[in-house]
Amino acid sequence: MSVDTSQFRLLHTMIRVRDLDASINFYTKHLGMQVLRKSDYPSGEFTLAFLGYGDESDHTVIELTHNWGQQEPYDLGNAFGHLAIAVPDIYGACDGMAKEGVNVTRAPGPMKHGTTVIAFVEDPDGYKVELIEKK
Repeated sequence: MSVDTSQFRLLHTMIRVRDLDASINFYTKHLGMQVLRKSDYPSGEFTLAFLGYGDESDHTVIELTHNWGQQEPYDLGNAFGHLAIAVPDIYGACDGMAKEGVNVTRAPGPMKHGTTVIAFVEDPDGYKVELIEKK
């Protein structure tokens, strides 16, 4: 390749959310992320919130985009798969989230055809989040 890519890195993944407060609550309360920055853009009628586990200078984060006038649920399509989060105790995490009303769509257990322990939960907009046990 003619371009030096050695300094490239993944910055963020953007997902559109209908209820920004509910989404921020989900990602902070249930997944332990922090709101790193949040900005309103009145002329464009949208808000961006960046959440993650560390400073954007060296961590990949999630960008939540809230379009103010969006009333209907977003069509999630069939191309996007999921976000993935490493957790040390997947069974405890899923039990706690389920007790607080989080939709656990796949209970913890070994992945099909493998030994890695995984689970899936849904955020308020229906985006799938894979939890992968990493001790």
